[in-house]
Amino acid sequence: MDARQPPVIAVVGPTGSGKSDLAVELALKLDGEVINADAMQFYRGMDIGTAKVTDAERKGVPHHLLDILDVTEEASVSEFQQHARAAIADIHSRGKRAILAGGSGLYVRAAVDVLEFPGTSASIRKRLEQEHADAGIAPLLERLRRVDPVSAGRLGDARRIIRALEVFELTGRPFSSFMPNREYVQPTVQIGLEVDREILRERLAARVHRMVDRGLLAEVERLDAAGLRRGRTAPRALGYAQFLKVLDGEADVPQAAEETIVATRQFARRQLTWFRADPRIAWLDWQDPDLVAKAAVLCS
Repeated sequence: MDARQPPVIAVVGPTGSGKSDLAVELALKLDGEVINADAMQFYRGMDIGTAKVTDAERKGVPHHLLDILDVTEEASVSEFQQHARAAIADIHSRGKRAILAGGSGLYVRAAVDVLEFPGTSASIRKRLEQEHADAGIAPLLERLRRVDPVSAGRLGDARRIIRALEVFELTGRPFSSFMPNREYVQPTVQIGLEVDREILRERLAARVHRMVDRGLLAEVERLDAAGLRRGRTAPRALGYAQFLKVLDGEADVPQAAEETIVATRQFARRQLTWFRADPRIAWLDWQDPDLVAKAAVLCS
């Protein structure tokens, strides 16, 4: 990478904290373009439930890596890394500033940090998934404890446990050995949005209710017809998983909305934990009237 290039900018923080708005304002101020780093905003048609920035909200700022996948396709961090770095190089080659925006922590790190990704094996994964279907997760977790105790202590869901075992079988290395160091691949400035947690809790609840009013159920129904359930990533998205239950008659709209609010608040807490662990992030008050100006100073 050319050290003379201006630093990449990454705007991070919990969902609902205003990352997209700040990224757009920084792009306008610094002559930049925005690169999406929210995994669920990759999906075409997943607009209401992901609070995807509208054309009006983009204010003419070019946005990259939005609407790049069908809901039946699986999001891949390694593929995102390639696309994000290509977008950064392209933006910088035109004399613009590259601004990542998103709350998917691993995706942000894939773009800005030195990070190696192991390959995949459909046959190994299929066999492990069948073992899970036949005997449950306990034997797989015990096997992971023997070969990769770090990952076994950190991972709690079947999908990630299976992935860790797949990587070990494929490479002979524990999955945990592929975790990134905090080393930027090129100069980078990370700006985190510091939130008032009680205000954020209420804001997230209000946002979910606005999504419902804007037609979230109809969006989920439309995407269901387009194959949403066949995907590995998209149907687990906040709001979509809960409102699929409405289509199945397992919940009504108020129940699905409340479940979405609870899940979104839990997700925001996990995001804060993730980003708080990175000492390189400069935190700014999300409600500071001088937020854009202060962020721009950090990016100079």
